[in-house]
Amino acid sequence: MAAAIDAAIEARDRCVVALSGGSTPTPVFEALATRPLSWEQVVFLQVDERLVAGDDERRNLMGQRAVFGNLGCSWLPLPVEELLLGDVDGDPSTAAAVLDRFCVDLVAVAGDPPMIDLVHLGLGADGHTASLLPGDPLVDELRQYVGVTEEYQGTRRISLTRPVLDRARMAVWLVSGSDKAETLGRLLAGDMSIPAGLIRPAHSVVLADADAARQD
Repeated sequence: MAAAIDAAIEARDRCVVALSGGSTPTPVFEALATRPLSWEQVVFLQVDERLVAGDDERRNLMGQRAVFGNLGCSWLPLPVEELLLGDVDGDPSTAAAVLDRFCVDLVAVAGDPPMIDLVHLGLGADGHTASLLPGDPLVDELRQYVGVTEEYQGTRRISLTRPVLDRARMAVWLVSGSDKAETLGRLLAGDMSIPAGLIRPAHSVVLADADAARQD
């Protein structure tokens, strides 16, 4: 990941990095944060985020800023607060306007169409990645760069969509736990029946622990 950031900065004077949430990647992020990179030339955004208040511990942004927040990086957070204030459930037109404004900012940072230099992805046991969830209409969204899911595990979520994730210059998949073993096998086999299998950036690296990598 450090090498990819270095290469992007050397080539384009900027590196756009999209990070997934959860507790699994925290040690990786902490190790990355110790590298002597040109952090002031790095822009971070979230792959996805729950639509919950800013002080909610489930917010991915909180943990990411705790690790990288003092390095001088720039941030382009997903517009969670704006969606909540705009009543994402009750006023679809307001939510669409919020998403459109974010896409303008994303294009300003990552180009049109957006090309993220490095995206970190997780893998759910059900085959989801980012917040592209099995059966959710957002999985099939191919025009918009960001969208809102239906309710999942008690909350709706905002997520980057396949057109953005597919264009990433490099994806790093971080997978752990025996409950992911079967799903990881399907991902590696190119199984397009799971959302994760639909994401195919130019270059991908899969980092899996022994439990997730075990194929019976």
